[in-house]
Amino acid sequence: MTTNSPKDKYFGVWLIFFMLGLGTLLPWNFFMTATKYFTSRLKDSSSIISSANQTEAAGDGRTVLEAIFNNVMTLCAMLPLLICACLNSFLLSLISQRLRVMGSLIAIMLIFIITAVLVKVPLEPFTFFSCTMVKIIIINSFGAVLQGSLFGMAGLLPTSYTTPIMSGQGLAGTFAAFAMICAIASGSELQDAAFGYFITACAVIFLSILSYILLPKLEFFQFYQERNRKQISEDPNSISLVNRDAADDQMKSQDISMVKIFKKIWILALSVCFTFTVTIGTFPAITADTKSTLAEGGSWDQYFIPVSCFLLFNLCDWSGRSLTAICMWPGKDSAILPVAIGCRLVFIPLFMLCNVQPRAYLPVIFHHDCFFILYMILFAFSNGYLASLCMCYGPKNVLPHEAETAGAIMAFFLSLGLASGAALSFLVRILV
Repeated sequence: MTTNSPKDKYFGVWLIFFMLGLGTLLPWNFFMTATKYFTSRLKDSSSIISSANQTEAAGDGRTVLEAIFNNVMTLCAMLPLLICACLNSFLLSLISQRLRVMGSLIAIMLIFIITAVLVKVPLEPFTFFSCTMVKIIIINSFGAVLQGSLFGMAGLLPTSYTTPIMSGQGLAGTFAAFAMICAIASGSELQDAAFGYFITACAVIFLSILSYILLPKLEFFQFYQERNRKQISEDPNSISLVNRDAADDQMKSQDISMVKIFKKIWILALSVCFTFTVTIGTFPAITADTKSTLAEGGSWDQYFIPVSCFLLFNLCDWSGRSLTAICMWPGKDSAILPVAIGCRLVFIPLFMLCNVQPRAYLPVIFHHDCFFILYMILFAFSNGYLASLCMCYGPKNVLPHEAETAGAIMAFFLSLGLASGAALSFLVRILV
């Protein structure tokens, strides 16, 4: 932060970025933790799918649609996320920041309103499955544009202002997992719990919209936006284009070489990509199918995945993301960072050798629940901390006027990692 910059009064900008980060991932996390509700609506034998396809899959009592739901859901989420994140990197100067952010938030809220309404509407399983996947595609498409825009905005601010976005995204998962556990504890009907999930998500997105409307009015944010404009206009090598931003229709942005910027941040970009490839390749496709060996048939069975998988992952991931607000080690040029990220590959076989059911090929080596819980803590914390470090360092490895584009590139590689992990999850699950 420069000595002449105003203070972020009452941490207003920090809190708004935290709220926007929460609004970015909360929708997807509510979808992911509500899988029990979604799969429960795929059991009806009156499905238009042929009776052959309605038979049990893998001999575990599930229909084909139930068996493939998690993998298809992840793929339908991550591929649009990747494509739209790529488009967002090239559309920074063509579509105003305000339109990208506000349009995405409003579209996501509308989809969740529709999702809440459909909880009360009976549908054939195949129709419900198809509608759900279309909604996931739309939500994650707009989510990618929103995420890329936020990281681009944060790139113009001091390094620490990427942390609230990452931390807000981490809290989104924790919030969703906690809501699921409360629903189980209350004994609510699945439909009632799901309706509550989706209405809550709508409320959070609405608060995110209000937060974004407030953001341009804050002096701290205005200062860095103005400083960026001045740096662009004073750069003798810059080629300016008119950028139709609602805050200033005459605002100019540099026609920056994407390749030139990528050369400066490629290690960090590939590092964050690999981090999420490993994470999504394992969670939730493998981890959510792990069964407890301590109390089969007891109440712990009911809470094992919500607590040990979803809540524990999101709490530790959130802790790792938030830690970068006070500790940023190793440094951005240290070889330790990519090496540590590469070491996370070991989590894939470790989780595969836990009590994942059903399984066809590998033996169960780590029977006890404590192994799964220990691996989950290390897996989630390392994901949050290392990914957050990469996202903080990326925009600071380039010139100030290149920071917004660098942030968008980093967001694209984050999305690439998510999509790669989704594809990898199919192979990993089959090998178990």
